[in-house]
Amino acid sequence: MHAPKVSFLPPDKIAVMRGKVLELLEQRGVQMEHPEVTRRLAKAGAAVDGDTSNVRFPAAFMEEVLARAPKRVELFGRDGAGRLEIPRPEGGFLLRTGTGAHGYLDPETGSYRKVTAVDAAAWARLADGLAEVDFCAFPFIDGVPVPSADLHGLMAVLGNTGKHAWIQPYTAESIEYLLNLAAAAAGGEQALRDSPRVSIVATALTPLSVKFIDLEVIRLASRFGVPVHACSLPSAAGTAPITMPATVLMAAAEILALLAAAQVMEPAVPVIATPLVFALDMRTGRGLQSSVEAMQGAAAAVQLMKQGFGLPTHTYGSGTDSPVADGQSMAERALLGLLTGLARADILGGAGQLEVATAISPVQLCIDDELAAMTRRLLRGLEVDEDTLAWDELSAVDPGGHFLATQHTLRHCREGFLPKLFTRLPRDAWETKGEGDLTARAHERCRALLSEPAPEPLPEDTRKEMAAIVAAADRRLAGTG
Repeated sequence: MHAPKVSFLPPDKIAVMRGKVLELLEQRGVQMEHPEVTRRLAKAGAAVDGDTSNVRFPAAFMEEVLARAPKRVELFGRDGAGRLEIPRPEGGFLLRTGTGAHGYLDPETGSYRKVTAVDAAAWARLADGLAEVDFCAFPFIDGVPVPSADLHGLMAVLGNTGKHAWIQPYTAESIEYLLNLAAAAAGGEQALRDSPRVSIVATALTPLSVKFIDLEVIRLASRFGVPVHACSLPSAAGTAPITMPATVLMAAAEILALLAAAQVMEPAVPVIATPLVFALDMRTGRGLQSSVEAMQGAAAAVQLMKQGFGLPTHTYGSGTDSPVADGQSMAERALLGLLTGLARADILGGAGQLEVATAISPVQLCIDDELAAMTRRLLRGLEVDEDTLAWDELSAVDPGGHFLATQHTLRHCREGFLPKLFTRLPRDAWETKGEGDLTARAHERCRALLSEPAPEPLPEDTRKEMAAIVAAADRRLAGTG
């Protein structure tokens, strides 16, 4: 089977950029604001400036880090079920829902509002019912204490889907509560370590700098044995150079610094390279997720991290700069998903998100589920052999004949992709059936999935333990109760 790929970086340029990344880390370094992590890095051989917290990484040190880094990752759902391998055995990708959004497009009315706890629970239930969605992130819930809103979000996800969950902490103080919540849902810290039900993101937000919160993520994730998504969020022309090769180079350096931090804390903890590339609109200064330049950067960053450094990768594979699920949204997310999928990202994130990842739409999530199925089929490529060449059939066909009744057609007739939402009806049949447009069909699918019975709830004692952790976080972090 020939699997198609896309390449923005030829092998000689990957080699050049790899060398530049290592040179940048050795000569310039990365500011890392966490005393325990920098102490461990210094002990391991990195050069730490105690006054500025700048850490420089000798090339030989970083090569050792890369050699030791786990190249395979296993993620799990509830009770150790739903095992997800990275890289995928078939060479494809995992699909993650959008994370951290404040806005919600109501699936019934289409109106925009802030996300509620009920919305977050419905979001997780919908993700649970969509076959192409592999793991679920939580949005930012309104109407709960802000300092512990991430606890309420994770609670909604863990209680309403059996799939793997992604954690995005909002404060350094909430990280341990979040991981304790995940451990409670898994049946204890050892159960979480053995079959990680969650994975967590650590992010470099500003040029060549990592804040305390993100290094604290790494420290605590190492203690709990939870995989880390080492994320860089460069914005070309803003927090990164305007040219995409330079933006990709900087993102790679930040990710490797996070990888080194994880290695000195706990070498066995898997780290997934996560470049999430943005680009400023030079007319307005707005950061864009789905501009042509951002798409190119995302695909090139995946290529550099996989081929240049041999790391598992995660990037946006869905999303749009549009605030609604319109034609622009469909075109941008289709292009983005196909490009990053062809670049062979292991995880494509952002399903269901709109407006540069600040809003989510259940209707869009249903459409993204279908797009993911189509993209996966495209990425499988083509098998070229005696059977698929159909030589006997081609040689025997009469002029003006057909192949509809051949045994070859009969053997293969059920292999074609069958969409759930995309229509293939001619106009007359489509009008008779009252099919509506794609959005209308997605709305009906969304409604049907949300009307199905909820996933089996967690055991009562587990729910009580989790509720107690959230309540403790509310009291400690928000001063409630």
